[in-house]
Amino acid sequence: MKSKKVKHSKYKNTGVLFELLVRQITNDTLNGIKNSPAIKIIEQFFNKKTNIRKEIQLYHTLQNQKFNTEDKANRFIDVVIKEYSKVNKSTLRTEKYNLIKEIKRNYVLESFFKTKISNYKLNASIAKTLDKEYTNPADKVRSRYTIVEEIVGSKVIKSKQREDKVLKEYAADADLRVLSYKILLEKFNSKYGKLGKSQRNLLREYINNVSNSEKLKSHTDNEVTKITNAISKLKPTVSDKIVKIKLEEVKSQLQKIQEDKKVKDIHLVSLLRSYDLIKELKNVSK
Repeated sequence: MKSKKVKHSKYKNTGVLFELLVRQITNDTLNGIKNSPAIKIIEQFFNKKTNIRKEIQLYHTLQNQKFNTEDKANRFIDVVIKEYSKVNKSTLRTEKYNLIKEIKRNYVLESFFKTKISNYKLNASIAKTLDKEYTNPADKVRSRYTIVEEIVGSKVIKSKQREDKVLKEYAADADLRVLSYKILLEKFNSKYGKLGKSQRNLLREYINNVSNSEKLKSHTDNEVTKITNAISKLKPTVSDKIVKIKLEEVKSQLQKIQEDKKVKDIHLVSLLRSYDLIKELKNVSK
């Protein structure tokens, strides 16, 4: 009896679904939708009580954890696979079915899945590596090596934590990503119509070039330069010493964005806040 062949599907890939939902929040906000359905979907299906939440945490730990050797990376992947085996697959399938159903109820699926995400290959590799029913040997090996390359990387972060301890700490990652988008939505809900031209342009660049990391990085670096220059020019108009110190801290944080090779969600939040800071400084100096 032939075994059933399991193919990878982006419609079932939790990492892809999560990325598309958080992108959708930004897209909805840019289009003036104050209460994005994607926020409610994330809160409903990625809360602490769900198996999807457990799965996305494993995705994120494989995407973000760094080790300095392939041996350590492979051992870490084995630990994650072991943790994944503890997830209730039957309940997980039901949750994913209902998740897709809810996305379809609020969005046109064809348009929803057209949005490109920069780490699609990595998400696909994680799905193939974690799923024991996916049995294509060559692709399984290629997928695992893609994850190893991501973990080892060119910018190694040395970690002295044991793998089992790391697995207890990765939960914060998903929360932080959702939180960053909630901060965006919160801000836009009250004053979307008042967003400046630079803020609107940044959001458009972020959405349109999420799969073009080089172009997005170039744009954000240019914006950081403009913002830091603006702060430097406005600083002499500030008389409060504490505020001046805070402005230097802001400039320092912005410069770190240029040092990072990739544009992160939190960078977007920082830049949007910085635009408002400049606006407030200009108002004070009048």
